[in-house]
Amino acid sequence: MKGLGIVLIVLGILGFLFGGIVFSRQETVAEIGPIEIQATEKERIPIAPIASGAALVAGIALVLAGSRKRG
Repeated sequence: MKGLGIVLIVLGILGFLFGGIVFSRQETVAEIGPIEIQATEKERIPIAPIASGAALVAGIALVLAGSRKRG
């Protein structure tokens, strides 16, 4: 439980810092014989701040619950 809590805390913090996942995708725009024209598009998958906050709170709760059981 404690390990999962730490992972959720890290993911929540990263979600707040970056606000989403950004990746590049190459797409072939035109093919003329052996010549190809490609374009690179950057796409973003946004992560809502509420989801980052929920992951952070859940992670803290799991870490606290895991430390209470051992004590």
